[in-house]
Amino acid sequence: MSGLSLASATFADGGPIPARHSCDGADVSPPLAWSGVPVGTRALALIVDDPDARGFVHWVVFDLPAERASLAEGASGGGSFGEGRNDFGRVGWGGPCPPSGTHRYVFELSALDRTLGLTGAPTAADVRRAMAGHVLESVRLTGTYRRGG
Repeated sequence: MSGLSLASATFADGGPIPARHSCDGADVSPPLAWSGVPVGTRALALIVDDPDARGFVHWVVFDLPAERASLAEGASGGGSFGEGRNDFGRVGWGGPCPPSGTHRYVFELSALDRTLGLTGAPTAADVRRAMAGHVLESVRLTGTYRRGG
């Protein structure tokens, strides 16, 4: 049974992500809030990817302080936590921009027993490698997006 929970004020789990968080809008990161962080958590990491586009990575966040419980809308680029390189080739948030159809976007938040201490602009693969063996608990929130619809 998972105690860790993750939610967004702008979309429900399984529901549509508003266009303002996509390439069709302002392309700002959505607000996220979580609770139930397990005892012993030293840092949090968040990876957002699109399983309908072979795991295309939209956001890599690492070394969020364990006591932090949210990210405000547009928090990407604020410098208060580590951000890695997404599959658009940029550091920070890159919103949904599917070429066709409705795609799913999985926000996976992981509670870690240590900080990762990565430097530069690590990729999701770099973060996942550094997290291996250090994940206390993970939770997923899934949103959908369809362009022009």
